[in-house]
Amino acid sequence: MKYFVGLIVCLLLVGCDQATLMKRFTPPDDEAKALRCVDLLRQRNFDALIANLDPSLLTPDLRDKLAEMANYFPAAASKSVKVVGVHITHDTTTITLEYEFPEKWLAAEISTKRTAESSTLVGFHVTPLLDSFEHQNRFTLLGKGTIQYSILLLGLSSLFFSIYVLVLCIRTKDVKRRWLWILFILAGVEKLAVNWSTGQLTFGIIAINIPCFQAMRSPYGPWTIGAFFPLGAVLFLERQRKMKTIAKSDAGHALEVASNGGASKPVG
Repeated sequence: MKYFVGLIVCLLLVGCDQATLMKRFTPPDDEAKALRCVDLLRQRNFDALIANLDPSLLTPDLRDKLAEMANYFPAAASKSVKVVGVHITHDTTTITLEYEFPEKWLAAEISTKRTAESSTLVGFHVTPLLDSFEHQNRFTLLGKGTIQYSILLLGLSSLFFSIYVLVLCIRTKDVKRRWLWILFILAGVEKLAVNWSTGQLTFGIIAINIPCFQAMRSPYGPWTIGAFFPLGAVLFLERQRKMKTIAKSDAGHALEVASNGGASKPVG
């Protein structure tokens, strides 16, 4: 039980300090370049911005696209700017910046490709938002669909079932290799998960998780709620059922022997 309490506390701590956590994974140079490129866009300094672009982006309608993105930004100063997404591959870093203005929210996604000689922009997108990422992707039970509620209920049911069997295992006296059984009971297989914000389902045919319920997210990202089949718990209950059947059979045989004066009935 302490394990699950600790897990919940960790999730709450991560949710309360997403900005600090994101900062740890964001390369400072790439963040500074992303901010500088957005500033150039807002200033409509397209020549300086184009000088940083990869040649593959230099299309005839490039200036029109840049002007269209620049029009998304109001003249007023932003109330806040923060990194809400970072994706890093071996040579490319994609940073998503969230801009808060008095009357709107914007997301700017900037991809930077690094080579031994230089660093160039290979992607630049600006998208209007209905609300902040933090508010859009918050965990709430309101306004969700049947799929979200079903996966949440299924996952919690698997979790509480495995905890019940875990307690049963601990209290059972004739269990060999008890610690292996405890780990097995806590584990779940065959993942069924849902994106809590969008309702999109994902499946994991070859998946193992401890415990058999999952609630996770990246900073500012949507929650993923996952349910796992409590295979270990089911097998332990089956073991107990067989043990009880054997015990009843042995007790019945002993009673039959006692009723016959200590001798078994002849066969045939």
